[in-house]
Amino acid sequence: MGKFGKELIQSAKEALAIAEGRMVPARVIQPRGVDVAAIRKRLGLSQGKFASRFGLSAATVRDWEQGRRVPDRIATNLLLVIEHAPETVDEALAVPGE
Repeated sequence: MGKFGKELIQSAKEALAIAEGRMVPARVIQPRGVDVAAIRKRLGLSQGKFASRFGLSAATVRDWEQGRRVPDRIATNLLLVIEHAPETVDEALAVPGE
């Protein structure tokens, strides 16, 4: 077995130990909560336009704002980037030639 395979098995063993409470993870990153409505309003967008601009579902944005759902970690990270650099997100999501 190669080095990568051995590292992969070791990582799996560590993950199991963490899941079973026998080991503490080296680091846990908890993104702070985001106020989706505040971000959207600061950009002057309706829920539908905010969702469309950033490739989200309008129903999901509505659920986040009304507290029926909480953005997962990836969505939270996207929302934090939107909050700080919406133009950069626009550029990254732009379809070439449009």
